[in-house]
Amino acid sequence: MLDAIEKINKYLGEVSFEEFASNDLLLDAVVRECEIIGEAAAGLDEDVKALELEIPWQEIIGMRNRLVHEYFNVNEEIVWKTCKDDMPQLKLALEELFQKINNN
Repeated sequence: MLDAIEKINKYLGEVSFEEFASNDLLLDAVVRECEIIGEAAAGLDEDVKALELEIPWQEIIGMRNRLVHEYFNVNEEIVWKTCKDDMPQLKLALEELFQKINNN
């Protein structure tokens, strides 16, 4: 999941929303990484998820499901806002989670 977040950060860099929304290749790449994050979240054991309750696991999995099953109706603005506004906090929370796991 951290690798996918890093890729998203690299892909978006200093790109504007307008550039993002009009670039199919970029949009597809970012959506794919969001799908990977959701798939990984869905595959985590419930005991692991319970270690970091701040992470909105069901929202992450729900976004993945919408992206995978409603690919003709992807809302670029929601993907953009999620990546720009929520990914930094998710990255920090995941780093804390993995630190807890490694300390056990």
